[in-house]
Amino acid sequence: MMKHAMRRLRTAAVALGACTLGLSLLSVPAAEAYAVQPLAPHSERAPESDQFSAEGVTTVGELRTVDGALSSARDGRTQIIQHPGASYVKVHFSALRLAHGDYVTVASPDGRESHRYDRYLNRATGSDYTTDGQPGFWAMSVEGDTAVVTVHSSRSSRGNVATIDRFWRGYDRAEIAQHNFSTQSVCSTDARRDAVCYQSSHPNEYARGNAVARLLISGGGMCTTWRVGNTNRMLTNKHCFSTQSAVSGSEMQFNYQCATCGGANPGAGTKVSGATLYKVSSGGSNQLDYTLYSVNNFANIQSFGTLYLATTATTTGTRMYIPGHGDGSPKRLSIFEDTQNGATCTVKNANYNTWNISYSCDTSGGNSGSPVLNASHRVIALHHLGGCPSNQGAKAHLIYNEIASLIANG
Repeated sequence: MMKHAMRRLRTAAVALGACTLGLSLLSVPAAEAYAVQPLAPHSERAPESDQFSAEGVTTVGELRTVDGALSSARDGRTQIIQHPGASYVKVHFSALRLAHGDYVTVASPDGRESHRYDRYLNRATGSDYTTDGQPGFWAMSVEGDTAVVTVHSSRSSRGNVATIDRFWRGYDRAEIAQHNFSTQSVCSTDARRDAVCYQSSHPNEYARGNAVARLLISGGGMCTTWRVGNTNRMLTNKHCFSTQSAVSGSEMQFNYQCATCGGANPGAGTKVSGATLYKVSSGGSNQLDYTLYSVNNFANIQSFGTLYLATTATTTGTRMYIPGHGDGSPKRLSIFEDTQNGATCTVKNANYNTWNISYSCDTSGGNSGSPVLNASHRVIALHHLGGCPSNQGAKAHLIYNEIASLIANG
């Protein structure tokens, strides 16, 4: 079983990641009164032993430590956590001491994304969250480089009611490339396009892609995941995560895709947290390499649909396509081999080895866990290995044989 073993990053990478962060402690009315917001203590990159690292998983963020506290006093109710250029911010509360009726929000500056937490941390009445086995909880991530944390209270007290001690900040594209070893899995020309590019020309492929989500693992890693069957079940790769603690510490982000073709304008989508680990495959990452689990707040994602596993082996030459979040990007579809409206992706070898089929359909780091579908829109493989010309997916019918009793395959 592969473990999320922590590793040392290069010295140059550490230096790059060691940017400082300004934290602003002020009430909303006070913010308007300052031309320059007062700065609170800087954050620091957490020890390397605490940073995310897992073999075969794209690292997309770094953990930083900070000494932050909020009170219900008017000048201490808001803390702005900002890391210039970050792709997301995920805040950790080490303590929450709210009175009944009070709550805290973690929001984007424009308020379009906002997560609400009270003293009870009830997912049915408040927002979702993740845990890591240590005291406190992680708020769901906020897209962009700024998270605004606000205490909402009718009282006014100097006592600390919320303590922030850590946060994850997402790398930008250049940093992702720097921090990850790249295997050549884009074969010849990259023919992937934003999912929305195919909404009219390939409506069925576009629609099936809705069941596919971006997987943020323990704050700092990235894979792809998707709904399987008619109940609350999700599949991804075992090498993405394989323990209950990792499931509980991860987010599944549905509908993270661009609004227009080539527009680089994704919304935040719908985020839920991992709930229960059901089954993990035996053997290494070159074998079936699957993890079956469920999510919290399942009702929030049911409208995105689901996918079903093929129950018999596919054949060489079968047309196929792959929806996924390669490089952690907004969802793209890989339908054509090299050029749009050219040769379509096909299975190159339906029996590459005991466990895998092969194909040269374009993928990249972050596509791990993506479904490989045939023209009937059944999942024929679970993508998990890159290396042109033989990118590989674990045979779906073999996975089905192992998890049939745990899913409602339809």
